[in-house]
Amino acid sequence: MSQYDPDRYHRRSIRLKGYDYAQAGAYFVTLCTQERACLFGEVVDGEMRLDAGRQIVRQCWAEIPIHFPRVALDAFVVMPNHVHGIIILTDDMKVGARHAEVGARHAVPQQTERFGQPVAGSIPTVIRSLKSAVAYRLNALRGTPDTPVWQRNYYEHIIRNERALIAIRAYILKNPIQWAVDCENPQRRV
Repeated sequence: MSQYDPDRYHRRSIRLKGYDYAQAGAYFVTLCTQERACLFGEVVDGEMRLDAGRQIVRQCWAEIPIHFPRVALDAFVVMPNHVHGIIILTDDMKVGARHAEVGARHAVPQQTERFGQPVAGSIPTVIRSLKSAVAYRLNALRGTPDTPVWQRNYYEHIIRNERALIAIRAYILKNPIQWAVDCENPQRRV
């Protein structure tokens, strides 16, 4: 067995250093499938076709507030090989809370997540739970236990104002229409 080499095996975070991802606010997230495989259906004439994989992702997404009471969900789309959505963390601990100030910066003790030390209710913890639930259900449906469904990480963007929120919502909703030229589309037309 070889020695642990921290330079070789160090996982660098792509999160904003020092930012508290458990604080109230709106977050745009994108999750991509392993090797960009089209696992969730196909886009035909600018619309996603219904598919069992897509239905699993939609169901798991809709269930997030059941497991995380501070979470409210906003715009969302399942594409053949990726998912876009807006997750809003609220200050309200009631189930089904629906409001948080966009870009809010509250006086919350900093709870930055470190590898192996999840912070309850933080964006990384919510995403980890979503990815795990989708992978488990999709693999059970396909009879492919322990098969990777998602890329290791995900993309997130902190939504800092109402104008950005509106633009990101529009981007999400237009995603199926833009699929033919989307860089995530393995058969894209340039």
